[in-house]
Amino acid sequence: MLYMVSLGPGDPSLVTLKALDTLKAVDAICIPTKSGDRSFTKSLSYRIVEELASRYSLKARRVPIYAPMNYREEDWREQAKEIADCLDRYGETAFVTLGDAAIYSSVYYLLDIFERDYPELYEKCEVIAGVTSFSQASAKVKKPLCLGESALSIEPLPLRETQRSRVYMRPWVGMPTGSIPESGELYRFENLDGEREKILLGRGDEIDSYMTLFIDFCRKREE
Repeated sequence: MLYMVSLGPGDPSLVTLKALDTLKAVDAICIPTKSGDRSFTKSLSYRIVEELASRYSLKARRVPIYAPMNYREEDWREQAKEIADCLDRYGETAFVTLGDAAIYSSVYYLLDIFERDYPELYEKCEVIAGVTSFSQASAKVKKPLCLGESALSIEPLPLRETQRSRVYMRPWVGMPTGSIPESGELYRFENLDGEREKILLGRGDEIDSYMTLFIDFCRKREE
């Protein structure tokens, strides 16, 4: 298995139990670094992993993955190859990312390449969610990001028109779903991580469970 593990915003105490259990179990941990010499001197991810290693006796080999701050296809391909090679060489592997993998992370660039170039590896990938920086920032100042009927918007800087994923929450049982807009790829999640969990493509007809949310994922850029 290859695990894409979210480390949270910086405090090792905010790493989830599932992420920690995974890091304890794997044979190698791939850690991105911006340093061309592959040192970890500037890597916050490495500092988090090492703090966890000192607290919980992580035994996994630490493997540097050179990750320059570029958005070039050839860089992502090289990183994907190094991670695949690590999996072949050492066994079960984790690739770590700061914050939550769903939010502006390299994880999904890499997964796109795995899906295309390493399909068998892609089927053995699991993404492990984490705490976001803005969740922690909200907690620090005791201010909600959204409450009641308010909404949350996450904007890339500098501000510009861009594609958007949208999360729809707080429905009521029996509510018709026909009014939910769909501009990308709409998924319906019911009782997430519970015994009656359902993950469905499309909006369905009406709400069956209060614990339902919808995510309209934006289309990939090449589409």
